[in-house]
Amino acid sequence: MVNRLLDRFQKLGAALGFTREWYLLVLASIIGVVTSLGAIGFKELLDFFEHQSFAQMRRWSIWLLPALPMVGALVTGALIYFFAREAKGHGVPEVIDAVYRKKSRIRPRVAVIKAIASATTIGSGGSAGAEGPIVQIGSAIGSGIAQLLRVNRDQATTLLGCGAAAGISSVFNAPIAGVFFVLEIILKDFSLRTFTPIVIASVLSAGMTQAFHGTNDPIFSVPEALVKYNFTIEELPSYLFLGVVCGFLAVAFVKSLYKAEDIGEIIPAHPIIRPAVGALLVGILGIVFLFIMHGSNTNEIPPFFGNGYETIRSLINPHSYSAGEIVSIEPDAVGHTMRITLVVVIALTLCKLLATCFTLGSGGSGGVFAPSLFMGAAGGAAVGELLDTVGLLPDKSSPASYALVGMAAMVAGTTHAPLTAILILYELTRDAYVLLPIMLAAVMSVVVAQLLMRDSIYSLKLRRRGVLTGTAADLSLLRRLSVRDVALVPHVGVHAEDPLSKLLELRDVYKIVDFVVVDHEGNYKGLVTAQDLRTALIEREAIPYLLVEELLRPDLPTVDADEPLDTVLDKFSIHDVSGLAVVDASSKHSSKVTGLLTRGRLMKRYQSALRES
Repeated sequence: MVNRLLDRFQKLGAALGFTREWYLLVLASIIGVVTSLGAIGFKELLDFFEHQSFAQMRRWSIWLLPALPMVGALVTGALIYFFAREAKGHGVPEVIDAVYRKKSRIRPRVAVIKAIASATTIGSGGSAGAEGPIVQIGSAIGSGIAQLLRVNRDQATTLLGCGAAAGISSVFNAPIAGVFFVLEIILKDFSLRTFTPIVIASVLSAGMTQAFHGTNDPIFSVPEALVKYNFTIEELPSYLFLGVVCGFLAVAFVKSLYKAEDIGEIIPAHPIIRPAVGALLVGILGIVFLFIMHGSNTNEIPPFFGNGYETIRSLINPHSYSAGEIVSIEPDAVGHTMRITLVVVIALTLCKLLATCFTLGSGGSGGVFAPSLFMGAAGGAAVGELLDTVGLLPDKSSPASYALVGMAAMVAGTTHAPLTAILILYELTRDAYVLLPIMLAAVMSVVVAQLLMRDSIYSLKLRRRGVLTGTAADLSLLRRLSVRDVALVPHVGVHAEDPLSKLLELRDVYKIVDFVVVDHEGNYKGLVTAQDLRTALIEREAIPYLLVEELLRPDLPTVDADEPLDTVLDKFSIHDVSGLAVVDASSKHSSKVTGLLTRGRLMKRYQSALRES
């Protein structure tokens, strides 16, 4: 029934003069709206849990600080264990894994379980962020719609990307960064065919969210004192140094996180209990921090609990340094005065790193983006304080500007995606005055991080699972390989006048899905694709009366043995097919078919080349 409606939908578009892919734009719009509603629900749930939990923690003794994080971790562990084990961890690698190994299929229930589990983890004090969860939630929505409509794999991947971009766009009010996060990190595909629907989904999602909240304010409103800041050439070495520091810090964070995951897997406890062990360690860390800073009679919440946004806002505010205080984690609360010193911001950086490793390494659910922002802000503030201490900080500058730049540099270092880091920091702050130092530090951070470690925080998890995703640079391998480097599928030639029922018989015997149509001399006439054959099977009763020529696609191109694989891959993408005929190019007067090249075999050869490199 669904396939029949979709087929009629496509035929209507064709009759109106649209391309075969036009309906993807409609689906992208739907995904943008639905994901926006899901993101709003997730954010409201997270805010509710966070407000209730932190208010309760303030009424308790400091020694009971681990209690609520442990309760939240137990709930998270049970949800993940019984309903969706894919919801464990930070989410983005699971989405990339679905693209590469699971035909872009994510179970729809993951959206619900990930939302509840992550809101519980973060809201009860676990150190994590909303980026990973909303990417997985949005991707599950996009994938669910793709599965419902039974679109092909390429279209399913695009719709999954639409959901991911829409999620980031909604939660962070960052539609541009949402698009580039998906294109640069998840899909590694900047083609116009993919770009257009993802932009539509992202923009609609941001618009829906802004309409719901009635505001277009950025998450981190930059104070007026920092907006007036002007970058000077004399600070160039300082920001280069900041990029180097963030590169080292990013590598330390990534390696520590996965070491924590390895340790978490061998904890002698049931998987439901393991997240509570991490929560206990987070709570103990919070007690130690507060006891040193405020003594035992405080009712403060550790600044590194939850996503830490309030502490970030304080760190990028120049007045915080002159006043010597960091505001509380809870927006409505009045925090104790805590002098911002070099020791304090270094302690905040290390505590956030450890708390995030404890939370996610033990099996909690949440993202790594917010912790990266926090560590970048605290690490940047530390660099600013250090420069101030040794007398190298310009008079008109402030550690707050280094905290802001450090946020982008840390995100770039962990993700190896400088473009996304620069754009998302701009949209989170809407501050163009520090764009130049942000670009400089972000690029330097990536250079250092890649020198120290090949993988990003996302690709390392995939590599540990045996999944090789490559990078944009790795695509150059395709240009060095040709069709003759790939094992071809022996084609089964059929003729245009053959009955269509013959294809069904050949399909069952030879286990092939694409058929090369040739004339009686063996010259290429066209293809009958698996998708067209499936469409014909909707009206199975008409099969005995149809001929092969009625499904023939003479417009599909051929490839020759010496053609580079990058151009072949473009042909696969443009024409949306899984196989192309290989012809003998030695003769200009004939087009003898020598075999069939499938997208699957091409990608298998590409993966082999990646391993060899």
